[in-house]
Amino acid sequence: MDLEGMPFVVSLEHLVEKGTLYKEARKIATEITLTVVEALHNAGFGEIVIADSHGPMVNLLPEKLPEYTYLVRGYPRPMAMVVGAEKCDVALFLGYHAKAGTPYAIFDHTYSGANVGKLELNGIEVSEFLLNGYAVGHYDIPVILVGGDKKLLEEDVKRFTPWAERVTFKKAFSRYSAISPSLRRTKKDLENAVFKAVERYKNGGTKPLKLEYPVKVRLTYNNSGMADVGELLPDARRIDGKTIEFEAKDIIEAYKAFQLLVFAATGVTSILRR
Repeated sequence: MDLEGMPFVVSLEHLVEKGTLYKEARKIATEITLTVVEALHNAGFGEIVIADSHGPMVNLLPEKLPEYTYLVRGYPRPMAMVVGAEKCDVALFLGYHAKAGTPYAIFDHTYSGANVGKLELNGIEVSEFLLNGYAVGHYDIPVILVGGDKKLLEEDVKRFTPWAERVTFKKAFSRYSAISPSLRRTKKDLENAVFKAVERYKNGGTKPLKLEYPVKVRLTYNNSGMADVGELLPDARRIDGKTIEFEAKDIIEAYKAFQLLVFAATGVTSILRR
């Protein structure tokens, strides 16, 4: 569960704990998540793991969740947005947004808007959807439904996982403006989409998203100072002022190294602000 792609979330005040609209965003995200877990449970899933995955990753209202759910909270943590997925049967991504640099997409960014300009895996520029889809695919888990920004759904989701159900939470007019259907309608659309997604999965119509191994990772930072530090990673190669490249044995190793490189970039910014 991410926040930027949730319905009606359009302001920076929605996204941070001290924001004036943060309580509204938490309520919306919790309602959306509840709708999906209840639909999954009705479709026969006995236990559901929810990974709260925006910012500090403590956004959902835990007292609202049913007894058959498990909630992953807090950050940092291994495998960030998909930690705890290893033993799951299927994955569903909610509140997802387009990758950095996408026009007419709400809060377009890739993992860390403050640090990351572009992330490429085996030459493919990835969104958080693709990064996380490849990660769960490593464990043979298919992504069967994605709900979020229309640009992401029409581009990466449709192209790489055409079997996944797509539920549009909003269509952007700009990076900070969008139109969303009513929450009531979105919840009905989600219930129907979950039913279709589960049926397709049970009938063998879905498959895990896979990368070829080893994985060539190319990370473009927002400035050269971050790349100066990122280049300290053993076996990393400097490509240009803002870009480094390295090789990982699989997507799990690549994901963990990427997280570490983002933390390193954050450290650079923290030092400079002192």
